[in-house]
Amino acid sequence: MKAAILSVGTEILFGQITNTNTVYLSQQLNTMGFDVMYHYTVGDNPERLREMIRTALKDCDIVITTGGLGPTQDDLTKEIACETLDDSLVFSETSLNNVKSAFRKSNSKMTDNNLKQAYLPSRAVIFPNNHGTAPGFALESRPDAGEEDAKGCIICLPGPPREMKAMFEESARDFLRKKSGEAIYYRLIRTYGIGESSLETALLDLIDNQTDPTLATYAKEGECYVRIASKRATEEEAITAVDIMTDKVKSIVGGCVYSTDNEDLWEVVANRLIEKEISVSCAESCTGGLFAAMLTEIPGISAVFDRGLVTYSNQAKMSELGVKKETLEKFGAVSEETAAEMAQGLAEVSGSELCISVTGVAGPEGGSYEKPVGLAWICCVYNGKKVTKKFQVRDLGRHWNRNSTMLAMMNMVREMIS
Repeated sequence: MKAAILSVGTEILFGQITNTNTVYLSQQLNTMGFDVMYHYTVGDNPERLREMIRTALKDCDIVITTGGLGPTQDDLTKEIACETLDDSLVFSETSLNNVKSAFRKSNSKMTDNNLKQAYLPSRAVIFPNNHGTAPGFALESRPDAGEEDAKGCIICLPGPPREMKAMFEESARDFLRKKSGEAIYYRLIRTYGIGESSLETALLDLIDNQTDPTLATYAKEGECYVRIASKRATEEEAITAVDIMTDKVKSIVGGCVYSTDNEDLWEVVANRLIEKEISVSCAESCTGGLFAAMLTEIPGISAVFDRGLVTYSNQAKMSELGVKKETLEKFGAVSEETAAEMAQGLAEVSGSELCISVTGVAGPEGGSYEKPVGLAWICCVYNGKKVTKKFQVRDLGRHWNRNSTMLAMMNMVREMIS
């Protein structure tokens, strides 16, 4: 079945909020077997909202709206949906009690305009809002709708993401599942160390001969994804088809694959350190603590993470890590020799089994012909082995340079402990 997602709210058009609802709903609908054909966004304008809903229903079986269900005068999604599918609003005592209960729980006074939220389409399947005040609903066209009438199903969900997600999971999902005749399952294989064009070239035979499952490559900041999707009669059949294709992809580019479960690189590294009980410390210069910050995003890392030092200045490198003054003067802060002494000094200070250091030029200034912006030296000491690598990122700005260097550090740790 074809579906469209219609986000309602002038604040979205103004860029005042990020529309995360559309991303979430697209992901959910695709996994349930619906083909998401369109994303629409419209302001709080009844004429444009009416036009968008009718336009979407011309080509789609289901339109899911988010926003415009509240108590204020510009919240008109419910009224327009009702009008479009030829229904009328009726008072719901149950919905009113739910609204009153929400105000009691928040110790807030309920103003009279909230009574509006107790009026809902007479034919609708009501979705209670257990995390807010505005109920949602699913409204289908009349069986006897004429040729000129709009046909299909409109599902109206609240705008706040917390309320919308909860309502979808608690009510709308079951409603939609009854309408879906197929299941889609997809998997993101995440790779590091191979560009998108090289990845596509390596997988070209699979891509050229694809039917189901389908393959597509995507470039992301510093890494690449392979998306494998299958649409079958049941989820079990789709999963099996994706599993088989996953094995084929891994047989070709397995050396670059770090996750088949859509995990972040630092998540994979952190969990592997925890599983292997490898204590770890880091000393960072150009990344400014980014490596430590991402590693400590993962629950349970405290079992193995000892310390993260940001030794930005030469003085810090000498006093905290024992880097020799002569090394800095002869080779400079951004050098193989300095990175090696940083990691070795960290190992002596911390006693951690694995120590990693980085020093580089984050930019936008400070680069030279010999040491351009985006250059970094990374050194990792583990299990009696010391490896130092030169890393040169294409300079796309300070954020990109620092993030790409952090990913290179993560991948170096992954390779060292694998």
